[in-house]
Amino acid sequence: MKIGKSFRLSFVGLSVALVIGCGGGSNDFSNVQPTTPTPTPTPTPTPAPDPVPAFDTDGSLDANIRWTTYGVPHVTADNLESMSFGIGYAFANDNLCIIADQVVRYNSERSKYFGPDKVLGSGDSQNLINDFGYLTVGIREIAESNFVSLSDNTKAMMQGYAAGYNKYIASTPLSDMDPQCAGQPWVQPISAVDVYNMTLGIALLPGAANFLGAMFIAAPDGVNPLPTPVDSGKPAPFEINPTVAAPDTTNPQDLGSNGWGLGSEMTENGMGMVMGNPHFPHTGNLRFWQSHITIPGHLNVIGGSLSGMPGGINIGFNENMAWTHTFSTAEHFVVYQLSLDESDPSSLTHLVDGNKRTIFPKELVIDVAVGAGQTIQLQKTAYVTNYGPIIEVPGAFDWGNGSVYAIKDVNFPNHDVVDHWLAMNLASNMEEFKQAFKDYDGVIFNNTMAASKEGEVFYIDDSTVPRLTQTAIDQLTTNPELIAAKQAAGFTILPGLSSQFDFDIPVPYEEAPKYEGADYVQNSNDSFWLTNLESPIDGVSPLYGQVGNQQSLRSRHGHFLIANGAGTDGKFSPAELEAGLLSNASYLGIEVLDGLLEVCQAQGSEPVDVDGVSVDISAACSALSLWDGTMNVNSVAAHLFREFAFQFATNPQWVEPFDVSAPATTPSGLAQNDTTLMHFARAVQVLNVAGVAADETFGNVQFIERSLPDGSPSGIRIPWAGSHNVEGGFNVFRSDGGDNGTLLPRHTYPSLPGTNMSAEAKGYHIGYGSSWMYIVNFTEQGPVGRGLLTYSQSRVLGDENNDDQTLLYSSSPQLRPLFFTDQDIENNKVDELDLSSQ
Repeated sequence: MKIGKSFRLSFVGLSVALVIGCGGGSNDFSNVQPTTPTPTPTPTPTPAPDPVPAFDTDGSLDANIRWTTYGVPHVTADNLESMSFGIGYAFANDNLCIIADQVVRYNSERSKYFGPDKVLGSGDSQNLINDFGYLTVGIREIAESNFVSLSDNTKAMMQGYAAGYNKYIASTPLSDMDPQCAGQPWVQPISAVDVYNMTLGIALLPGAANFLGAMFIAAPDGVNPLPTPVDSGKPAPFEINPTVAAPDTTNPQDLGSNGWGLGSEMTENGMGMVMGNPHFPHTGNLRFWQSHITIPGHLNVIGGSLSGMPGGINIGFNENMAWTHTFSTAEHFVVYQLSLDESDPSSLTHLVDGNKRTIFPKELVIDVAVGAGQTIQLQKTAYVTNYGPIIEVPGAFDWGNGSVYAIKDVNFPNHDVVDHWLAMNLASNMEEFKQAFKDYDGVIFNNTMAASKEGEVFYIDDSTVPRLTQTAIDQLTTNPELIAAKQAAGFTILPGLSSQFDFDIPVPYEEAPKYEGADYVQNSNDSFWLTNLESPIDGVSPLYGQVGNQQSLRSRHGHFLIANGAGTDGKFSPAELEAGLLSNASYLGIEVLDGLLEVCQAQGSEPVDVDGVSVDISAACSALSLWDGTMNVNSVAAHLFREFAFQFATNPQWVEPFDVSAPATTPSGLAQNDTTLMHFARAVQVLNVAGVAADETFGNVQFIERSLPDGSPSGIRIPWAGSHNVEGGFNVFRSDGGDNGTLLPRHTYPSLPGTNMSAEAKGYHIGYGSSWMYIVNFTEQGPVGRGLLTYSQSRVLGDENNDDQTLLYSSSPQLRPLFFTDQDIENNKVDELDLSSQ
């Protein structure tokens, strides 16, 4: 497609040409010979457990909800449908607007209710891109046609969740609902298919969802991809001017987490222990929420789950098993360069193994609001193949010159999400827990760390990863052009003219990276490689991530805490584990602070020349000498060190380089040179521009601030402790000014270039980081857990559970007891409801 003036283009991530030729030279893949295929492993038969009741059988959904302190619901029911009925109701009570927004998003109705643009009248066309994009992928079609074939358990939970959400809408006065969406026309009753559609959409977050804009503008040369009013043939009555970019990473939101499983060799009582610490956005569709679900005789599990999870627990524990997740480095899609058939002038035919394959036009129609109570219908043509939707990014993935590009997402569709987590929730021992991963592929983008009551630990990256042929893997790892293309793009690009590069299924359990033992498993978002430092993992598909690579400072901090956080006996108590999680220390500070003080003190009062500007660093150097090495609210000059860390990251000055034989301790040592001095001087400049004193206490610089219902700042700032990835923090937080997956208005403060510091805010406005965090230790009396949801249960401003856990953490970083036994629930109960669908 030739791009005209109607497009504003932004291309991110590819700095080299992607040249995968269709014939001749070293890039002729048309005659690639297949290697001997690896046989698909035969699934291990699943023992037949006592099945949990799925559906209500008496015509009424009934659930008991007991709320304990901090607004945590404990839902008890006789079957999965009724249990999810209670969860849907309780979640809507706290987060109604999120589900309502996400139903609209994944049903391709944002334009219908909010007009074509995310920013009204801007021409950004983001709502159009969303709506046509999800229609192009076809998630609603899949949801409607496949719902009947889902397992009884999944259907029951989705039906119950929708019924509970609808019960809340029908029985709650508008005055008691979240004012940000109460009474809005887009807050409607939902169906089980809507819930299913949401899970299909969430599964695309690490893949196809990042290419909706590229799908929007994809069209053959001479064909206008812009939508037009139905039956008019005229342009739309508003500007359509999208920005189109390719993501430069398989994790564009920079999602992260820490997770540990400690076994009998690493705990004081010789029983299993887990620490979960997901780092996720504090607003939007990826908010966590706490709950406890019980079906007597079958299910008893407590923990945190992402918004919209229809009943199950994502990260938590039952009587015998505990688990957590971190975002995986694995890839979940492949972009294929398809070879166009030169004999087809329409450019709607491509070749696979010399055979013609059709590029199918797909006609789409959406409703678009153009005024109060007024909508029009827009139509456009999208293009799809057997690989997946066609994408186009001008200058990188172009439709023409003999090729076109399609994205194949291994998570489309993913029908296993609910069943997979339910199987984890139900596991009564480690073998049953592992069986969940043999039976299902529903853990979309996560590593999993688990520990059992008996002190066994288990790690697996069973995120959904394309199972490439050995031919494709050989070419991907040896062919210079394919290697360069992946390095430039940040994801895998393969030729589509040979079926030897295609994939049919996700990597099965037997081929995924795993570790099990009685010592420990851990992950802080580096690859599977060093899950256990003493037993590195290798020999798996390159789509899972790197081996032998330099580790992030946060990963090194995690290894440091495992090695040094348990005292002289080397065995962790719950108190020691909690202390390590919440210490808010800086690993970079441990490595370089002494050397940095030496170099800045040696400079004295002599100014440092920074691009012709003289910067006096002496006062800042004096302030830094007062820093205690942590990012706590009373720490002096912690923000100064953070700003140095931002500068240091642009050109690290290490004395000892990375050594693959010592990956947890190298590189090391600060080079005391002019570059280091310049980094410090630039950090001082940032604080000067922001108007923040170098010797300020951290609680006056880093803060939480809620938005009012109209999206403006509340003006109430809550001091906030916590570190950042850039300084090698473990319990990390940062500002988050990007898209949070919803259209719900919120305020953000712009950051200065190259930092999280905002001059407008005079500090760091936290919107991302540690969210649901917990630790649990199994004991002879049962599991004992402590946890916290940093931003609190309810997003409704003014609700008592909107900031109670937030204020608890602000007063001093800490967790709180998790009430698991019936006696503890009764002793701490603040409200109770017998909920019925009748």
